[in-house]
Amino acid sequence: MTVRVSLVKELRDRTGAGMMDCKNALLKTNGNVDTAIEHLRKQGIAKAERRVGKTTQEGLVEAYIHPGSKLGVLVEVNCETDFVARTEEFHKFVRDVAMQIAATDPIAISRDEVPEEIVEKERTIYRSQALSSGKPEKVVEKIVEGKMVKFYSEVCLKEQPFVKIPDVNVGNL
Repeated sequence: MTVRVSLVKELRDRTGAGMMDCKNALLKTNGNVDTAIEHLRKQGIAKAERRVGKTTQEGLVEAYIHPGSKLGVLVEVNCETDFVARTEEFHKFVRDVAMQIAATDPIAISRDEVPEEIVEKERTIYRSQALSSGKPEKVVEKIVEGKMVKFYSEVCLKEQPFVKIPDVNVGNL
């Protein structure tokens, strides 16, 4: 079976996968784009599982000193290869992460790294606020969960809105 170039382009645009990966996926799925996307996702998951144990020995350390020299951030961002670490895009990304940290002062990178005592303290405060405002007990937990989402978006680096593009969070960036 031959695969039309337009199908390969469409699959590549939709998935961001390499051209040969797209072509091979289309060949295996008889030209069905939706099935090819699923096939590529399965391959991607398999590749990610192989990389779980890999060490990230390359990367950059970036120092950001805010104008006025009263605030500074030192951040290390790692990657697998020196080829990535040398790209202008990676340098810009690391600089942006350092500036994000300086601007927002997160306490953790992700939710699971926030100390449990801080999480419980916030939950207790939010629960007390909701109960003292006269909300019914069955609504209180939903209110607490909503406020916790907001709390995490303020204190977890990956969940914070990116300061340069507020519609995108740092984790997606």
